[in-house]
Amino acid sequence: MKILVLNAGSSTQKSCLYEVKGDSLPSSPPKPLWEGKVDWSHQQGVAEIEVETSAGENLTEEIATDSQSEIMTRLLNTISNGSTKVINQLSEIDVVGHRVVHGGKYYRESVVITQEVKDAIANLANLAPAHNPANLAGIEAGEKILGEVKQVAVFDTAFHRSIPDAAVIYPGPYEWVEQDIIRYGFHGISHQYCAERTADILGKDLQSLRIITCHLGNGCSLAAIKNGRSIDTTMGFTPLDGLMMGSRSGSVDPGILIYLLEQKICTVKDLDNLLNKASGLSGISGISSDMRQIKAAISQGNQRAQLAYDIYVHRLRSSIGAMLASLGGLDALVFTGGIGENASGIRQAACEAFEFLGIQIDVVKNMNKPVDKDITTSDSPIKALVIHTQEDWQIARECYRLLES
Repeated sequence: MKILVLNAGSSTQKSCLYEVKGDSLPSSPPKPLWEGKVDWSHQQGVAEIEVETSAGENLTEEIATDSQSEIMTRLLNTISNGSTKVINQLSEIDVVGHRVVHGGKYYRESVVITQEVKDAIANLANLAPAHNPANLAGIEAGEKILGEVKQVAVFDTAFHRSIPDAAVIYPGPYEWVEQDIIRYGFHGISHQYCAERTADILGKDLQSLRIITCHLGNGCSLAAIKNGRSIDTTMGFTPLDGLMMGSRSGSVDPGILIYLLEQKICTVKDLDNLLNKASGLSGISGISSDMRQIKAAISQGNQRAQLAYDIYVHRLRSSIGAMLASLGGLDALVFTGGIGENASGIRQAACEAFEFLGIQIDVVKNMNKPVDKDITTSDSPIKALVIHTQEDWQIARECYRLLES
């Protein structure tokens, strides 16, 4: 089965073509036959295209256009033409999987795309204005170019629809529930992939494991996973809730926001910018949203950078504790995302807070740039793992499961 994955954003797009041979999915992620990236954020009206194949062929070019359909036509053309050709014609593709950020309360799992599904994605644009319209544009462009090839929507929120009401519903007026103002959670594709990969690495049945997955990148969230299902998470109605992030505040006392508005210190638009783009690591340090630059500043004695780091670790530890309480125990603590996969000090600091549970980090393993590895000692009753999240492969797996079911 040949599976094309399209991850369309507002200013970038990533695409992969996978081939699944045989009657089952491989136990570890395969290398894509073809990978394509489009970035039109650097220069208005110009799309930068990068293509790479598993055979090592590369292509880089620029196209002067704003048309997503035209860009995608050119990108997908490289799959079956020129030096980056990996198949003879696009009709060989069996299914296309699309990442869709928000599925609202309607979608608990991936679905074959119909007009009804497209209408729902469009209607949910008010909950994800920076993402759902771009996701829908990618779907419609895919339909136009690939004709009758089956299209599948894989929702970033779907994995968290198993969370019980007590964790989903906010303690405001019940009318919020009727207005669909609830905890949705995000990064679901990544959390699901990491949970399944954890079971593979440990050689355990996913249904038997209690896992906390820590997706730590510029955006950050945790998920508590029991019996293979999400039962709690830190992001909420929007991706602004929960952990301290690169430029997002995470959870703050809502009374602060009321105060800022009442005192006319901020407008609503100011608050949006403040909380999403001028807070977190960037806001506290005054330096950067990049943890690498924060660490570099700390090494030079910058106290605000140290404070940003300390708040980040404190918030992470506290939230892991909350997820632990929801699970009632823990078998594996998983780190993924740019910070989770690369910041050994963050992993060490997070785990040290739970040494009383018996978790024991192997310092050498932790420092040795682990990928898809357990970083604890052999006698640690709780395992800590570093997993390279592969959301594109998870989308491909969802497509395979849906078509084979």
